Amino acid sequence: MIPTAAPGGTPDEQPGVGLRIDAERNRDRILAAARRLFATEGLGVSMAAVAREAGVGKATLSRRFATRDELVDAVFADRMDGYAAAVATALADPDPWRGFTGYVHTVCAMQAADRGFADVLTMTFPAAKALEKRRAEAYHGFLELITRAKDTGHLREDFTDRDMPILLMANAGVVNAAGDAAPDAWQRLVAHMLRSYATPQAPLPPMPDAPAPKALYRAMVRLTRPGTDLGSEGR
Repeated sequence: MIPTAAPGGTPDEQPGVGLRIDAERNRDRILAAARRLFATEGLGVSMAAVAREAGVGKATLSRRFATRDELVDAVFADRMDGYAAAVATALADPDPWRGFTGYVHTVCAMQAADRGFADVLTMTFPAAKALEKRRAEAYHGFLELITRAKDTGHLREDFTDRDMPILLMANAGVVNAAGDAAPDAWQRLVAHMLRSYATPQAPLPPMPDAPAPKALYRAMVRLTRPGTDLGSEGR
């Protein structure tokens, strides 16, 4: 059967097809807008702000993503895949201690690269089924990684899985506070924390340099006086 065209259109521009294409374009625009806003401002961004950034109405946003959890699930699906893959990579390392330290650094680097993902790692989203499934997979892999690292004698026996969320919360605070004034400050924190987890004989990577005094000053002013334009004061 030869398709007929809608008035003023071509045979390929059937109403149903056109609607599906428009819906997919709107979904892509919403996801791109949410990624931008979440990455720079965190998950506190309102759904209305996402709709404005995407150039769609709130009703259109609600049709694509009825809840914030659904939007978070879609936006961070690839990052949660990376999060779970980091555990698999660590478990595949023939040196469990190196796998452990590499995993900790990788996850904290993922936090530093995306403020929204920093929030995701320290929050739960019960309605985001796919995201929480990947989180659970990563958690169980991390438990195995802890056991293996302890068996090497390099990870302290009193380290528990609950220490990782504490580190992630601390790292998120440093990342958010330092911003672009001292963007590598988180690496210093992570290095100090790894030293606190290690036994005396454990090998450790070199300690990263501390932020330059002026960079740290700018970060502290940014934290205590948000919106302050330092101009040449902190340079």
